[in-house]
Amino acid sequence: MSALAIELHWQRTEPALETGKFSNAHSVHYNSSHELQVDAAPDWGGAPEHTNPEQALAAALSSCHMMTFLALCAKAGWPVASYHDYAEAHLGKNAKGQMAVTRIDLNPVVRFDTGFSVSDDQLTNMQDRAHRYCFIANTLAESVEINVN
Repeated sequence: MSALAIELHWQRTEPALETGKFSNAHSVHYNSSHELQVDAAPDWGGAPEHTNPEQALAAALSSCHMMTFLALCAKAGWPVASYHDYAEAHLGKNAKGQMAVTRIDLNPVVRFDTGFSVSDDQLTNMQDRAHRYCFIANTLAESVEINVN
């Protein structure tokens, strides 16, 4: 099996580690060749130009869902020409009263080759199947909503 790991690095730049007085900015390295600058979400004091763990979670889910959808479509003979998604993570308190990503909304827009079409029900069914088989969605359990466009 391929490596499913990242490397994360954070270095304190302040004289001391004091509550509310240090930066959460850090880097994440994927496959020793891609570096991403990460910080807390802007609402929690992070730099808005950096990604944050909540966005990364939404990206992982969106990407996994798309790859699963494409695999199912290929198997069904559906000629997908393009796929676009706008994924949004929602923060709130979970049932235990803890801060959490309480929901992730996926808003996939699928385009097929000219001359091919499916009904809204067929497309919704295929998106539902992709959600059921997506590894990341299975990890997150019930906190995903798919809005088929």
